[in-house]
Amino acid sequence: MKVSGERSFGAARSVVWEVLNDPARMAKLMPGIESFDIQDERHWSARVKVPLGLGALPLSFDFEKTEEREPDYARLSAKGKGVGAIVSMDTQFHLSEAGAGTAMRWEADVSIAGPVGSMGQRVLQPIVNQQVGNVLSALEKQVEEAAGESGSSGGGAAAATASGAESTGGSSSSGGGSSGGSGEEEDGSANGNSSDDAEDTTPGGAEEGIHPGSPATYSDDPEGPTHSTADDR
Repeated sequence: MKVSGERSFGAARSVVWEVLNDPARMAKLMPGIESFDIQDERHWSARVKVPLGLGALPLSFDFEKTEEREPDYARLSAKGKGVGAIVSMDTQFHLSEAGAGTAMRWEADVSIAGPVGSMGQRVLQPIVNQQVGNVLSALEKQVEEAAGESGSSGGGAAAATASGAESTGGSSSSGGGSSGGSGEEEDGSANGNSSDDAEDTTPGGAEEGIHPGSPATYSDDPEGPTHSTADDR
């Protein structure tokens, strides 16, 4: 089964690229993730339970990043094994700037063998569509969080700079105040006034699928795949 589509994000392309190439963040996109192990920046593995309504399909996946051209393009291969199914996935995405945000084109080729795969495209296609939609929604959330973290970091640096500037200005002002206060104190003493009379004014981070036996109950997800082609397997 081949699926493809587009997605837009209100974040810089560098932020979207970071999320899509961070294994720890990618783990949060997978439905039914149970464990995750990173070998290196190009290889990682995961144990997941893909929701199927009345049950879940346990699978062990091995992932490999096979190609990348930062910050435009990356390709990922995944192979999963479990009781009743052998899954192979080849996914790729293309990123481009879209004003202040990012546009993404993605493609995925999914192959399912074994008893589960024998159910055919008519049953499996809606399941794949829904899970892809869930992954894209989770991806959007991760991008928003990453953009927020990036903004907070930048804001903290700006605040520190502003604080330093304020501190420098305050010292200068304080010095001037000391000189002025001394003069006023002398004048006050000459006029018989006490400085003690002055008041202190100091401001104190996958939804379940639907049972494969009921494909008619699936609803179209506008955020999911926009195109799919496949032959019954």
